[in-house]
This record gives sequence, structure tokens and C-alpha cells, in this order.
Amino acid sequence: MNIDTALKEALTIPGAVGAALVDYESGMSLGSVGGGEWLDLDVAAAGNTEVVRSKLRVISALKLNDGIEDILITLHRQYHLIRLLAPTKRGDSTLFLYLVLDRERANLALARHSLKAIEADLTV
Repeated sequence: MNIDTALKEALTIPGAVGAALVDYESGMSLGSVGGGEWLDLDVAAAGNTEVVRSKLRVISALKLNDGIEDILITLHRQYHLIRLLAPTKRGDSTLFLYLVLDRERANLALARHSLKAIEADLTV
């Protein structure tokens, strides 16, 4: 599925309020859906780029032979889920899916499972 379809699919996950596909090298969003007055997805995408970069630096410094599957940030009212796209046959990916969920309406396990399925079908 293409980027727009994938993001629209992410927004159907119970509790989802916004989703974006982000390049963590540039900090730029390749697309986003949802959000609103209180959630500027472009600002959030850029900020979460720093989270991803920082964690990748730590993994490198520790010489861990591992990669990031996802990163969860738990707020009082929201979950912010960052899922790095797996490397492709063309090489390493620098993209991540970013999903914001309302904690009262979301099922975190279902959201993680759904985002993984969306990633598997995504064509960039």
C-alpha cells in the first residue's frame, strides 16, 4: 500500500488521533493524517526524530548488535508510538511510522500489532 493509504489505515486503529511517516535523517514528514489544533504532527515528527537519533547513538555507543523495533512514550493522556521501518532489499531504512493514541480509547497491544501489519504492507 502507498503512504496515504497506510496513514489512513493507521488512523482507523482504535484510539488513534494522528499518524505520520517520517524520515529521521532529515526530520521531514513524508505524510501525515489527523492531529489538529493541539497536535501539530510536523512539530511532533521533527521532535521524535531526535528521540530516534539519540537512541540509535546509544545503541551504537554500547556496541549492541541489535536494532529498534519500536519506541513507546507514555503521557498522562496519550501514547506516542514510534515504529522504525525494517531495512529493505535496497538497504537500511531511515523511516519511522509515528502514531498518537488517546489512552482512554486505545489498546496498546492492538495498536502495536496493527502498526506492524501496516508496515509490512507499506511500499515507499
